[in-house]
Amino acid sequence: MTMVMETVVSKSRFKAKALEYFRWVQETGRPVVITDRGRPVLQVQPYRGAAEEAWRLLRNSVLRYDRPTDPVALEDWEAVGP
Repeated sequence: MTMVMETVVSKSRFKAKALEYFRWVQETGRPVVITDRGRPVLQVQPYRGAAEEAWRLLRNSVLRYDRPTDPVALEDWEAVGP
């Protein structure tokens, strides 16, 4: 599992450098958490389409597969029969 560290910034600092933060999020893929009086209120993160999000969730989910050319569900093929 990949752990993503977030950057935390106050609203006033974000307002002054918003475009820099947008570019940074886009380039690094890391989120920025915006705070108001020390409390997190918003998060800016890269947009991920549905397909990209699905691949991201599945990445590294298969730990080991010994026989990749074997049918996945051999029993199901027999049950269909003629």
